[in-house]
Amino acid sequence: MHLILENFSNLSIIQKKQFELLNGLYNNWNDKINVISRRDLNFLYLKHILHSLSIAKVIKFKEEASILDVGTGGGFPGVPLAIFFPKTNFHLIDSIGKKIKVVKSIVDELKLENVVCQQIRAEKVNNKYDFVISRAVTSMPVFVEWVKDSIRKESIHDLENGILYLKGGDLQNELKSFQKKTIYDLRNFFKDSFFETKKLVHIPFNSL
Repeated sequence: MHLILENFSNLSIIQKKQFELLNGLYNNWNDKINVISRRDLNFLYLKHILHSLSIAKVIKFKEEASILDVGTGGGFPGVPLAIFFPKTNFHLIDSIGKKIKVVKSIVDELKLENVVCQQIRAEKVNNKYDFVISRAVTSMPVFVEWVKDSIRKESIHDLENGILYLKGGDLQNELKSFQKKTIYDLRNFFKDSFFETKKLVHIPFNSL
């Protein structure tokens, strides 16, 4: 929890409590359904929560914005961001029902009224969103095909509507077909060596 407080100092009392509760909630659920690897569970705040919140270092979602989290798994990056941006609407989806069951339970326990959870494939989503967020569910060309029709054209943020994708390693070949893109090195935001090779990729709507 200290990692969150060190990097994000302006949290409300409610937000601090919600972030604190995540540890117990995920530990309890992981005993029943393995949504986070047991090895990573000991690093929940570093590898999952803080990693998810790196998006908040790049953009401040507006209250009227709507965000689609594709392949949310155990609720990342959607749940931490929904805590951080309590007035922004988040739609968390995954094709695996047991994962959505866990996320729904955690959202209910935290009383997050700005989150909707749904078992559905990304290609089946009909709504439009300001941003589609995700953590390395597939290669970028495949991901773009899944979500390109779910992004609203008109932007309300300084950052153009599009995809915000958390991924690590060498992305040169994977992203070569996308002319307009911005790659943020997460090591510029966080000191821990975990972030040394981690990136946040923004691909705007007009480059999809």
